[in-house]
Amino acid sequence: MANMKIDVNAVWDGGVTGNGTLKGEYLDTKIAIPTSLGGSGNGANPKEVLVASVTTCYTAKLTFVLESRKLPVAELTVNSEAKISDNEFEIIHFPEIVLSADASDEQVQTAQRATEEAEKGCEVGNMLKKADVKIKVLGKVLMK
Repeated sequence: MANMKIDVNAVWDGGVTGNGTLKGEYLDTKIAIPTSLGGSGNGANPKEVLVASVTTCYTAKLTFVLESRKLPVAELTVNSEAKISDNEFEIIHFPEIVLSADASDEQVQTAQRATEEAEKGCEVGNMLKKADVKIKVLGKVLMK
């Protein structure tokens, strides 16, 4: 991995029931403590930001893999869901790849394999796995 420096700034106002902003070069979002923990809930909570980070990483890696395979992608959507309990943290990615109508069966199979390959190549997901976060992919490949 290339050397990288990332600067992020958080500004908070109002104690536990307040909220804040989280800013980076291309990031600008409200943050807050969830209402379930006594906060205002008027912004993204830390776990939501974490899941958004791994979803962004996975989506970028999947885009790279699909393009490198020269697949006729018409549309790509990734929804992710986190299941969090006292003893488990699991993230499930639900990518949906829509290929052009003239895609071959081989291209459909290649796109399906790409959903798993991208998960293995996502650096953020790989860091989370070291902390015992489970990550699964349940992908769909459709034709337009």
